[in-house]
Amino acid sequence: MSNTKIRYTHLFSPFTLRGLTFENRIWVAPMCQYSATDGVPNDWHIVHLGAFAKGGAGLVLTEATAVTPEGRISLGDTGLWNDKQVDAFARINRFIADQGAVPGIQLAHAGRKASTQLPWEGGASLAPESGGWSTLAPSAVASGDLAGPVAMSEHEIGELVSAFADSARRADRAGFEVVEIHAAHGYLIHQFLSPLSNLRDDEYGGDFHRRTRLLREIVSAVRAVWPQDRPVFVRISATDWAEGGWTVDDSAALAQTLTGFGVDLIDVSSGGLTPEQQITVGPGYQVPLARHIREASPIPVAAVGLITDSAQAEQVLVDGSADAVFLGRALLREPFWPLKAAKELGAEIRWPMPYRSAKYRGSIP
Repeated sequence: MSNTKIRYTHLFSPFTLRGLTFENRIWVAPMCQYSATDGVPNDWHIVHLGAFAKGGAGLVLTEATAVTPEGRISLGDTGLWNDKQVDAFARINRFIADQGAVPGIQLAHAGRKASTQLPWEGGASLAPESGGWSTLAPSAVASGDLAGPVAMSEHEIGELVSAFADSARRADRAGFEVVEIHAAHGYLIHQFLSPLSNLRDDEYGGDFHRRTRLLREIVSAVRAVWPQDRPVFVRISATDWAEGGWTVDDSAALAQTLTGFGVDLIDVSSGGLTPEQQITVGPGYQVPLARHIREASPIPVAAVGLITDSAQAEQVLVDGSADAVFLGRALLREPFWPLKAAKELGAEIRWPMPYRSAKYRGSIP
Protein backbone atom coordinates (compact mmCIF):
# COMPACT_ATOMS: atom_id res chain seq x y z
CA MET A 1 0.00 0.00 0.00
CA SER A 2 1.12 3.55 -0.63
CA ASN A 3 2.26 5.60 2.37
CA THR A 4 0.75 8.74 0.81
CA LYS A 5 -1.13 10.69 3.48
CA ILE A 6 -4.73 11.23 2.37
CA ARG A 7 -6.36 14.45 3.52
CA TYR A 8 -9.89 15.72 3.15
CA THR A 9 -10.65 18.12 0.33
CA HIS A 10 -13.89 19.76 -0.70
CA LEU A 11 -13.23 18.98 -4.35
CA PHE A 12 -13.09 15.24 -3.75
CA SER A 13 -15.89 15.00 -1.22
CA PRO A 14 -19.11 13.22 -2.28
CA PHE A 15 -22.14 15.34 -3.10
CA THR A 16 -25.73 14.09 -2.97
CA LEU A 17 -28.75 15.54 -4.73
CA ARG A 18 -32.03 13.68 -4.22
CA GLY A 19 -31.17 9.99 -4.46
CA LEU A 20 -28.00 10.46 -6.50
CA THR A 21 -24.48 10.76 -5.07
CA PHE A 22 -21.59 12.15 -7.14
CA GLU A 23 -18.26 10.77 -6.00
CA ASN A 24 -16.57 14.15 -6.41
CA ARG A 25 -17.35 17.72 -7.41
CA ILE A 26 -15.29 17.91 -10.61
CA TRP A 27 -17.85 17.93 -13.39
CA VAL A 28 -17.59 18.04 -17.17
CA ALA A 29 -19.21 21.11 -18.69
CA PRO A 30 -21.35 20.65 -21.83
CA MET A 31 -19.17 21.20 -24.88
CA CYS A 32 -20.69 21.04 -28.36
CA GLN A 33 -18.79 18.79 -30.77
CA TYR A 34 -20.78 19.47 -33.96
CA SER A 35 -20.00 15.92 -35.07
CA ALA A 36 -23.34 14.05 -34.99
CA THR A 37 -25.37 12.86 -37.97
CA ASP A 38 -29.15 13.38 -37.84
CA GLY A 39 -28.76 14.08 -34.14
CA VAL A 40 -27.16 10.68 -33.46
CA PRO A 41 -23.91 10.60 -31.43
CA ASN A 42 -21.19 8.32 -32.76
CA ASP A 43 -17.76 6.88 -32.00
CA TRP A 44 -16.31 10.38 -31.60
CA HIS A 45 -18.74 11.05 -28.75
CA ILE A 46 -18.06 7.80 -26.90
CA VAL A 47 -14.31 8.45 -27.00
CA HIS A 48 -14.72 12.15 -26.16
CA LEU A 49 -17.12 11.64 -23.24
CA GLY A 50 -15.71 8.29 -22.15
CA ALA A 51 -12.25 9.81 -21.67
CA PHE A 52 -13.61 12.15 -19.00
CA ALA A 53 -15.31 9.31 -17.14
CA LYS A 54 -12.11 7.26 -17.32
CA GLY A 55 -10.20 10.32 -16.10
CA GLY A 56 -12.13 10.54 -12.83
CA ALA A 57 -14.80 13.23 -13.34
CA GLY A 58 -17.80 12.87 -11.03
CA LEU A 59 -20.37 13.98 -13.63
CA VAL A 60 -20.05 13.82 -17.41
CA LEU A 61 -22.59 16.18 -18.97
CA THR A 62 -23.18 15.88 -22.70
CA GLU A 63 -23.21 18.77 -25.12
CA ALA A 64 -26.34 20.84 -25.75
CA THR A 65 -28.72 18.26 -27.19
CA ALA A 66 -31.66 19.51 -29.22
CA VAL A 67 -35.21 18.56 -28.27
CA THR A 68 -36.38 19.03 -31.89
CA PRO A 69 -34.57 18.97 -35.26
CA GLU A 70 -35.21 22.74 -35.58
CA GLY A 71 -33.62 23.31 -32.18
CA ARG A 72 -30.14 22.37 -33.36
CA ILE A 73 -27.44 25.00 -33.60
CA SER A 74 -26.09 23.15 -36.63
CA LEU A 75 -26.63 19.95 -38.58
CA GLY A 76 -23.84 18.41 -36.46
CA ASP A 77 -25.65 18.77 -33.13
CA THR A 78 -26.82 15.80 -31.11
CA GLY A 79 -30.55 15.42 -30.56
CA LEU A 80 -32.99 13.42 -28.49
CA TRP A 81 -36.22 13.32 -30.46
CA ASN A 82 -36.17 9.67 -31.66
CA ASP A 83 -35.31 6.13 -30.59
CA LYS A 84 -32.16 5.85 -32.70
CA GLN A 85 -30.67 8.69 -30.68
CA VAL A 86 -31.78 7.00 -27.44
CA ASP A 87 -29.96 3.80 -28.40
CA ALA A 88 -26.76 5.62 -29.34
CA PHE A 89 -26.68 7.56 -26.08
CA ALA A 90 -27.43 4.40 -24.09
CA ARG A 91 -24.19 2.83 -25.32
CA ILE A 92 -22.20 5.88 -24.24
CA ASN A 93 -23.93 6.06 -20.87
CA ARG A 94 -23.21 2.44 -20.06
CA PHE A 95 -19.50 3.11 -20.48
CA ILE A 96 -19.62 6.31 -18.40
CA ALA A 97 -21.49 4.60 -15.57
CA ASP A 98 -19.16 1.60 -15.65
CA GLN A 99 -16.28 3.98 -14.85
CA GLY A 100 -18.10 5.24 -11.74
CA ALA A 101 -19.12 8.61 -13.20
CA VAL A 102 -22.65 9.97 -13.51
CA PRO A 103 -23.96 10.44 -17.07
CA GLY A 104 -25.96 13.63 -17.58
CA ILE A 105 -27.53 15.41 -20.53
CA GLN A 106 -28.17 19.06 -21.36
CA LEU A 107 -31.46 19.55 -23.22
CA ALA A 108 -31.61 22.61 -25.44
CA HIS A 109 -33.24 24.58 -28.22
CA ALA A 110 -31.11 27.14 -30.05
CA GLY A 111 -33.96 29.44 -31.11
CA ARG A 112 -32.71 32.31 -33.28
CA LYS A 113 -29.15 30.92 -33.04
CA ALA A 114 -30.16 27.70 -34.82
CA SER A 115 -29.56 26.64 -38.44
CA THR A 116 -25.93 27.71 -38.70
CA GLN A 117 -22.88 26.32 -40.43
CA LEU A 118 -20.40 24.27 -38.44
CA PRO A 119 -18.03 26.60 -36.55
CA TRP A 120 -15.03 25.58 -38.66
CA GLU A 121 -17.05 26.41 -41.77
CA GLY A 122 -17.71 29.96 -40.57
CA GLY A 123 -20.80 29.67 -38.36
CA ALA A 124 -23.02 31.84 -40.59
CA SER A 125 -26.71 31.09 -41.14
CA LEU A 126 -27.19 27.89 -43.12
CA ALA A 127 -28.78 28.44 -46.52
CA PRO A 128 -31.95 26.46 -47.34
CA GLU A 129 -30.20 24.69 -50.19
CA SER A 130 -27.59 23.50 -47.67
CA GLY A 131 -30.19 22.11 -45.29
CA GLY A 132 -31.02 25.29 -43.38
CA TRP A 133 -34.41 26.08 -41.86
CA SER A 134 -36.45 29.00 -40.55
CA THR A 135 -35.61 29.78 -36.93
CA LEU A 136 -37.88 30.59 -34.00
CA ALA A 137 -37.54 33.15 -31.21
CA PRO A 138 -39.70 35.05 -28.73
CA SER A 139 -39.61 38.03 -31.08
CA ALA A 140 -38.60 38.64 -34.69
CA VAL A 141 -35.21 40.06 -33.66
CA ALA A 142 -32.06 38.62 -35.22
CA SER A 143 -28.91 37.64 -33.33
CA GLY A 144 -26.09 39.67 -34.85
CA ASP A 145 -25.62 38.79 -38.51
CA LEU A 146 -27.68 35.59 -38.37
CA ALA A 147 -30.91 35.30 -40.33
CA GLY A 148 -33.95 36.86 -38.71
CA PRO A 149 -36.24 34.49 -36.76
CA VAL A 150 -40.00 34.13 -36.69
CA ALA A 151 -41.76 35.10 -33.46
CA MET A 152 -43.28 32.04 -31.81
CA SER A 153 -47.02 31.65 -31.39
CA GLU A 154 -48.42 30.51 -28.05
CA HIS A 155 -49.26 27.20 -29.71
CA GLU A 156 -45.61 26.76 -30.74
CA ILE A 157 -44.53 27.61 -27.21
CA GLY A 158 -46.79 24.86 -25.90
CA GLU A 159 -45.29 22.39 -28.37
CA LEU A 160 -41.81 23.40 -27.21
CA VAL A 161 -42.64 22.69 -23.57
CA SER A 162 -43.95 19.26 -24.59
CA ALA A 163 -40.79 18.61 -26.63
CA PHE A 164 -38.60 19.19 -23.56
CA ALA A 165 -40.72 16.76 -21.56
CA ASP A 166 -40.60 14.16 -24.35
CA SER A 167 -36.82 14.43 -24.55
CA ALA A 168 -36.55 14.06 -20.77
CA ARG A 169 -38.49 10.80 -21.02
CA ARG A 170 -36.07 9.59 -23.69
CA ALA A 171 -33.13 10.69 -21.53
CA ASP A 172 -34.43 8.41 -18.78
CA ARG A 173 -34.67 5.49 -21.22
CA ALA A 174 -31.13 6.21 -22.44
CA GLY A 175 -29.71 5.85 -18.94
CA PHE A 176 -28.99 9.45 -18.05
CA GLU A 177 -29.08 10.22 -14.35
CA VAL A 178 -29.06 14.03 -14.54
CA VAL A 179 -30.97 16.27 -16.91
CA GLU A 180 -29.98 19.91 -17.34
CA ILE A 181 -32.22 22.50 -19.00
CA HIS A 182 -30.17 24.91 -21.09
CA ALA A 183 -31.37 28.45 -20.38
CA ALA A 184 -28.07 30.20 -21.11
CA HIS A 185 -25.73 31.47 -23.84
CA GLY A 186 -28.31 33.25 -25.95
CA TYR A 187 -30.30 30.17 -26.89
CA LEU A 188 -34.09 30.02 -26.92
CA ILE A 189 -34.96 30.00 -23.22
CA HIS A 190 -32.38 32.73 -22.56
CA GLN A 191 -33.91 34.70 -25.43
CA PHE A 192 -37.20 34.66 -23.54
CA LEU A 193 -35.52 35.74 -20.28
CA SER A 194 -33.68 38.77 -21.62
CA PRO A 195 -35.44 42.06 -22.38
CA LEU A 196 -32.95 42.58 -25.21
CA SER A 197 -34.41 39.69 -27.20
CA ASN A 198 -37.93 39.35 -25.78
CA LEU A 199 -40.13 42.20 -27.01
CA ARG A 200 -43.43 40.32 -26.60
CA ASP A 201 -46.49 41.94 -25.00
CA ASP A 202 -48.38 38.73 -24.15
CA GLU A 203 -48.06 36.35 -21.19
CA TYR A 204 -44.51 35.40 -22.24
CA GLY A 205 -43.03 38.90 -22.43
CA GLY A 206 -42.88 42.21 -20.67
CA ASP A 207 -42.08 42.08 -16.97
CA PHE A 208 -39.78 39.65 -15.15
CA HIS A 209 -42.57 37.23 -14.22
CA ARG A 210 -43.80 36.88 -17.79
CA ARG A 211 -40.34 36.65 -19.36
CA THR A 212 -39.46 33.81 -16.98
CA ARG A 213 -42.74 31.97 -17.57
CA LEU A 214 -41.40 29.71 -20.34
CA LEU A 215 -38.55 28.47 -18.16
CA ARG A 216 -40.92 27.76 -15.29
CA GLU A 217 -43.23 25.80 -17.60
CA ILE A 218 -40.35 23.77 -19.05
CA VAL A 219 -38.93 23.01 -15.59
CA SER A 220 -42.36 21.91 -14.38
CA ALA A 221 -42.91 19.71 -17.45
CA VAL A 222 -39.49 18.06 -17.17
CA ARG A 223 -39.75 17.58 -13.42
CA ALA A 224 -43.15 15.91 -13.87
CA VAL A 225 -41.72 13.17 -16.13
CA TRP A 226 -38.20 12.86 -14.71
CA PRO A 227 -37.70 10.28 -11.91
CA GLN A 228 -38.19 11.90 -8.53
CA ASP A 229 -34.97 10.43 -7.15
CA ARG A 230 -32.84 12.08 -9.85
CA PRO A 231 -31.86 15.76 -10.05
CA VAL A 232 -32.81 18.47 -12.53
CA PHE A 233 -30.27 21.22 -13.25
CA VAL A 234 -30.80 24.57 -14.95
CA ARG A 235 -27.93 26.36 -16.70
CA ILE A 236 -28.30 30.14 -16.84
CA SER A 237 -26.32 33.08 -18.11
CA ALA A 238 -26.13 35.11 -14.92
CA THR A 239 -25.75 38.32 -16.89
CA ASP A 240 -25.90 39.44 -20.52
CA TRP A 241 -22.93 41.72 -19.90
CA ALA A 242 -24.86 44.32 -21.90
CA GLU A 243 -26.71 47.52 -21.05
CA GLY A 244 -30.44 46.99 -20.62
CA GLY A 245 -30.11 43.21 -20.57
CA TRP A 246 -30.51 40.40 -18.07
CA THR A 247 -28.52 41.04 -14.87
CA VAL A 248 -27.07 39.04 -11.99
CA ASP A 249 -29.80 40.47 -9.76
CA ASP A 250 -32.36 39.06 -12.21
CA SER A 251 -30.60 35.71 -11.88
CA ALA A 252 -30.75 35.89 -8.10
CA ALA A 253 -34.48 36.61 -8.33
CA LEU A 254 -34.87 33.71 -10.76
CA ALA A 255 -33.10 31.37 -8.33
CA GLN A 256 -35.56 32.39 -5.63
CA THR A 257 -38.46 31.81 -8.04
CA LEU A 258 -37.23 28.34 -9.00
CA THR A 259 -36.98 27.22 -5.38
CA GLY A 260 -40.47 25.76 -5.47
CA PHE A 261 -40.18 24.11 -8.88
CA GLY A 262 -38.00 21.12 -8.12
CA VAL A 263 -34.72 22.49 -9.47
CA ASP A 264 -31.83 20.81 -7.68
CA LEU A 265 -28.86 22.86 -8.93
CA ILE A 266 -28.21 26.03 -10.92
CA ASP A 267 -25.25 25.90 -13.29
CA VAL A 268 -23.99 29.49 -13.48
CA SER A 269 -22.42 30.72 -16.70
CA SER A 270 -22.87 34.08 -18.46
CA GLY A 271 -23.17 35.94 -21.76
CA GLY A 272 -23.90 34.67 -25.24
CA LEU A 273 -27.01 36.69 -26.04
CA THR A 274 -25.67 39.66 -27.97
CA PRO A 275 -22.51 40.62 -29.89
CA GLU A 276 -22.60 43.88 -27.91
CA GLN A 277 -21.67 42.09 -24.68
CA GLN A 278 -18.70 43.50 -22.78
CA ILE A 279 -17.06 40.73 -20.76
CA THR A 280 -14.02 41.13 -18.55
CA VAL A 281 -12.43 37.69 -18.79
CA GLY A 282 -9.93 36.31 -16.29
CA PRO A 283 -9.32 33.27 -14.09
CA GLY A 284 -12.58 32.26 -12.41
CA TYR A 285 -14.30 35.36 -13.77
CA GLN A 286 -17.79 33.87 -13.34
CA VAL A 287 -17.27 32.59 -9.80
CA PRO A 288 -18.54 35.82 -8.16
CA LEU A 289 -21.74 35.43 -10.17
CA ALA A 290 -22.20 31.92 -8.82
CA ARG A 291 -21.63 33.12 -5.28
CA HIS A 292 -24.18 35.92 -5.68
CA ILE A 293 -26.81 33.45 -6.85
CA ARG A 294 -25.90 30.86 -4.20
CA GLU A 295 -26.48 33.45 -1.50
CA ALA A 296 -29.90 34.35 -2.92
CA SER A 297 -31.63 30.96 -2.64
CA PRO A 298 -31.26 27.54 -1.01
CA ILE A 299 -30.64 25.87 -4.39
CA PRO A 300 -27.02 24.63 -4.76
CA VAL A 301 -24.95 26.12 -7.57
CA ALA A 302 -22.03 25.11 -9.76
CA ALA A 303 -19.39 27.52 -11.03
CA VAL A 304 -17.74 27.42 -14.46
CA GLY A 305 -15.36 29.52 -16.53
CA LEU A 306 -11.53 29.55 -16.59
CA ILE A 307 -11.19 27.28 -13.59
CA THR A 308 -7.96 25.60 -14.53
CA ASP A 309 -5.92 24.32 -11.57
CA SER A 310 -6.66 22.19 -8.54
CA ALA A 311 -5.92 24.77 -5.85
CA GLN A 312 -8.14 27.32 -7.59
CA ALA A 313 -11.00 24.82 -7.93
CA GLU A 314 -10.66 23.76 -4.30
CA GLN A 315 -10.75 27.38 -3.13
CA VAL A 316 -14.01 28.04 -5.00
CA LEU A 317 -15.63 25.41 -2.79
CA VAL A 318 -13.77 26.36 0.40
CA ASP A 319 -14.91 29.97 0.01
CA GLY A 320 -18.53 28.87 -0.35
CA SER A 321 -18.87 30.35 -3.84
CA ALA A 322 -20.25 27.11 -5.28
CA ASP A 323 -21.06 23.51 -4.44
CA ALA A 324 -19.30 22.03 -7.48
CA VAL A 325 -17.20 23.16 -10.42
CA PHE A 326 -17.68 22.52 -14.12
CA LEU A 327 -14.52 22.34 -16.24
CA GLY A 328 -14.36 22.65 -20.02
CA ARG A 329 -11.14 23.56 -21.75
CA ALA A 330 -9.01 22.34 -18.85
CA LEU A 331 -10.48 18.86 -19.37
CA LEU A 332 -10.06 19.04 -23.13
CA ARG A 333 -6.36 19.63 -22.54
CA GLU A 334 -6.15 17.00 -19.81
CA PRO A 335 -9.00 14.48 -19.63
CA PHE A 336 -7.18 13.01 -16.60
CA TRP A 337 -7.25 16.39 -14.81
CA PRO A 338 -9.12 14.91 -11.81
CA LEU A 339 -6.43 12.27 -11.27
CA LYS A 340 -3.74 14.93 -11.42
CA ALA A 341 -5.70 17.20 -9.06
CA ALA A 342 -6.10 14.38 -6.56
CA LYS A 343 -2.36 13.85 -6.51
CA GLU A 344 -1.72 17.59 -6.08
CA LEU A 345 -4.24 17.91 -3.24
CA GLY A 346 -3.36 14.65 -1.55
CA ALA A 347 -6.84 13.28 -2.05
CA GLU A 348 -8.11 9.82 -2.87
CA ILE A 349 -9.78 9.12 -6.20
CA ARG A 350 -10.95 6.18 -8.28
CA TRP A 351 -8.53 4.92 -10.94
CA PRO A 352 -9.75 2.80 -13.87
CA MET A 353 -9.31 -0.86 -12.95
CA PRO A 354 -6.92 -1.65 -15.84
CA TYR A 355 -4.63 1.17 -14.65
CA ARG A 356 -4.42 -0.02 -11.07
CA SER A 357 -1.17 -1.74 -10.24
CA ALA A 358 -1.43 -4.95 -8.22
CA LYS A 359 1.26 -3.46 -6.03
CA TYR A 360 -1.02 -0.61 -4.92
CA ARG A 361 -4.34 -2.52 -5.05
CA GLY A 362 -6.37 0.53 -5.92
CA SER A 363 -4.55 3.23 -3.95
CA ILE A 364 -3.05 6.25 -5.66
CA PRO A 365 -0.02 5.29 -7.81
